[in-house]
Amino acid sequence: MAPATNSNQAAAVEQSSNGVKTASMASIWTGRILSGLAVLFLLFDAFGKFTAPVYVVQACTRLGIPAPQLFGIGLLLAISTIIYAIPRTAVLGAVLLTGYLGGAVAIQMRAGSPTFETVFPVLFGVVLWAGVYLRFCGLRRVFPMYR
Repeated sequence: MAPATNSNQAAAVEQSSNGVKTASMASIWTGRILSGLAVLFLLFDAFGKFTAPVYVVQACTRLGIPAPQLFGIGLLLAISTIIYAIPRTAVLGAVLLTGYLGGAVAIQMRAGSPTFETVFPVLFGVVLWAGVYLRFCGLRRVFPMYR
């Protein structure tokens, strides 16, 4: 298999004749699908914070977040998600969203939320990073996975 010519099309399990890992199309598309689903969910969540329907305001009140802060939180989420959606800045977006999701875990823990509500942001962070990891070979060089 020939070496990848694009950073989007790098490293999975196969190796070319010169020893450079190359991506399978399956891993690239799996990463794109995971990332796309994550972007859609996060933009929907940001939209909910912008429009502030009753159930969102009630949830924020339960968590101890003042309703006037919803717009700022939604803006932070939307900007981080857009950065994640752009291929050249996807890794930076993943880092920003990891911080955002870490804050969500902290708030859920402080509020004594049920286990699923506390663990969901962690699981979602795994999906975010899996999407980027499958699409970009640079991450595979920094965080190699061995069999």
